[in-house]
Amino acid sequence: MSITGHRPDVSAGGGPPFRLVATDLDGTLLNSAETVSDRTRDALAAAVAAGALHIIVTGRSATWARPVFDEIGYTGLAVCGQGAQVYDAGRHQLLTSVTLDRKLAALALAKIEAETGPLAVAANEDGLDGAVLAGPGYALQIGSELPILRVDGSELLAKPISKLYIQHPRLTDDELARIGHEVAGDLVGVTMAGPGVVELLPLGLTKATGLAVAAHRLGVKAAQTIAFGDMPNDIPMFGWAAHSVAMANAHEQLIAVADEITLSNDDHGVAVVLERLFPRPVNRHG
Repeated sequence: MSITGHRPDVSAGGGPPFRLVATDLDGTLLNSAETVSDRTRDALAAAVAAGALHIIVTGRSATWARPVFDEIGYTGLAVCGQGAQVYDAGRHQLLTSVTLDRKLAALALAKIEAETGPLAVAANEDGLDGAVLAGPGYALQIGSELPILRVDGSELLAKPISKLYIQHPRLTDDELARIGHEVAGDLVGVTMAGPGVVELLPLGLTKATGLAVAAHRLGVKAAQTIAFGDMPNDIPMFGWAAHSVAMANAHEQLIAVADEITLSNDDHGVAVVLERLFPRPVNRHG
């Protein structure tokens, strides 16, 4: 692992150093103002001009990601919902969708609550415009102004869902995720995607599985991919890609497995790496 600025270029030969640039959204591509800086936009444009493709890989469902994509002008393929959805942002069309078995979800919840006591729970409905239903006590902590529907707990599993969100009043996110893995990891996937965001997913589903599907559609392989992220839910994606870059603001678990650490999302960390890998041609004619 090395710090950005002290690592030799990965590029070799005449083509781009990587054909696919995979970026997480919150805490990575987006800064604290929840937008993409001009410097990062320029760096991504230079990478695309050099022959690379850019894909966003986010834990947000398509419903929650779409307003951000519209704001930043993103129209490509995206991996949403921790890999559950491959979404064409330009056409507003779901290409793939994976659901969480509700009987397994209920059993997993019961097993976790047997260890932790009552949880606050929210559910992400399946589908392109699936709502996020929040049960009693669940506090939304992903970004700002994200729509949720307050419901009775009995309604959370009434319709097909892509995942569950769980919170505990006293346990830390890391503690809750660890317990979830220990007692229900044979039933569901468990990941921590951000502050207050521990998720239960279909078993085996990760950002890596969704990215692999999207990359196949784009004709790109893992060996041609560089990935950027900031949270433990990015660990599978880092394992899949040829080169992984953690933000300076990343969770310690992700930093531990990253090939490289860049600056924070507020310091244009994605741009810093891309500018090195995809430098703009020097104009020698004034």
